[in-house]
Amino acid sequence: MNARRGKKMMAEINVVPYIDVMLVLLIIFMITAPMLTQGIKVDLPKAGAEPLPEEMMRQHTPLILSVDAGGQYYLNIGSDEETAISEDVVIERVSAVLGREPQTPVLVKADTNVPYGRVVTGMVLLQEAGAEKVGFITDPADARDKKQR
Repeated sequence: MNARRGKKMMAEINVVPYIDVMLVLLIIFMITAPMLTQGIKVDLPKAGAEPLPEEMMRQHTPLILSVDAGGQYYLNIGSDEETAISEDVVIERVSAVLGREPQTPVLVKADTNVPYGRVVTGMVLLQEAGAEKVGFITDPADARDKKQR
């Protein structure tokens, strides 16, 4: 009976297995995070425009027409978003989306080096498909750039 009184029960949690699991998950997330970025590589122009209202973006996923440096068109809808599509396919897909959801925001994401005419052609395609308003995606301008204007 004396031997039992001398030993006290330990009430500690062994956290070493939890740390191991956490480190494994950290490594998995570090490897997969760069793979989650989707879309076409576009060097966006810088502009000091106001962002779109968050409420509108929450209600409807925007339809984005991307124009890469080579002037190729891409849409963020369809089976393969990273495959260039023709002008006819742009009209077909956009009109289908806007037919189902007319309030869908339509945006153009064009590379800085794309000829202006190619961007205008994309906007005309969007209007032919039924888009009433078309916005542009840009990178925010630096404070220095704003002062110079």
